[in-house]
Amino acid sequence: MIKVLIVEDSRVMQELLIHIINSDPALNVVGKAVNGKDAIDAVKKLRPDIITMDINMPKMDGFEATRHIMETIPTPIIIVSGNAKAREVAYSFKMLQAGALAVLLRPPGLRYPDHKAEAGKLIETLKLMSEIKVIKRNGRNLKKPAHPSFSLHAKQDFSSQSKLIAIGVSTGGPPLLQKIISGLPKNFPVPLLIVQHLSPGFLDGFAEWLALACNFPIHIAKHNEYPLPGHAYLAPDGFHMGLGNNFRIILSNHAPENGLRPSVSYLFQSIAQNFGSSATGIILTGMGKDGANELKQMKDKGAITIAQDKESSVVHGMPGEAIKLNAATHIFSPDGIIKYLSAFVKEE
Repeated sequence: MIKVLIVEDSRVMQELLIHIINSDPALNVVGKAVNGKDAIDAVKKLRPDIITMDINMPKMDGFEATRHIMETIPTPIIIVSGNAKAREVAYSFKMLQAGALAVLLRPPGLRYPDHKAEAGKLIETLKLMSEIKVIKRNGRNLKKPAHPSFSLHAKQDFSSQSKLIAIGVSTGGPPLLQKIISGLPKNFPVPLLIVQHLSPGFLDGFAEWLALACNFPIHIAKHNEYPLPGHAYLAPDGFHMGLGNNFRIILSNHAPENGLRPSVSYLFQSIAQNFGSSATGIILTGMGKDGANELKQMKDKGAITIAQDKESSVVHGMPGEAIKLNAATHIFSPDGIIKYLSAFVKEE
């Protein structure tokens, strides 16, 4: 059984989470804590497989608890947030930077119509994330760049042809996107179109956090919008995002692909069909295979395609699947991606 530790200061919410988690035979709540200090002690004693972490708690909040746990006894952590207000969302992404894997809204009570669906999402996330092998973090080195895996021959092909960059990312994505986008020059000459898998309700806060962290124009995409150079566009909740051959953004409520809407597959497929060799596709950390086949389509049409390397990925599912399909012309670390993309500006 998967051992779960609940960190939540509200007794009522504790009981709700215990009820939901123990309803699945594969999960077992082995302990609960009402603040960050208690959580650290419980992790040492109980050695859970995964933790649900609240944000605002007395004595020690969720960020400090997450940071300490990831520096001492690294354990998969899921942030279970009580609301999607901008301040709390921004704090959630700060916790992701410290090593938490994902953020979810706390499921509503038993009487609410969407309780079953949201409870099922929490259960599924706990099962999937418990399998991730997290690594010890050194807080002093969280922002220290790793040695980039970058091949010098990569410079030439990007600067000569790409009119846009399409990025697909899931689990572990927010801090990674922050790192990559903040590393790009302000005069970056092409737009970035991004599909980041997030729980509904967090996108506005994520866009705000990303814009502040990157000092880069970040937008939630609008239908028929013309994407500008040096700007990043995020697919909105519940809509696929693509780009038409008139270089205007397409938003669609067509059926989910790979169980997801927005999906990376939809974005990459539209880019392959409409822009061929005039684009760059990047697939980053994430579970599953969303976008892998379509990245291969982009490559077959002459596009430059990049997959994140295994060593730097929180979950190497999506980029790993792309690499298996020989869909990537380059395999880079995040620092390699930054250096590769920045070479475009240097050569202009």
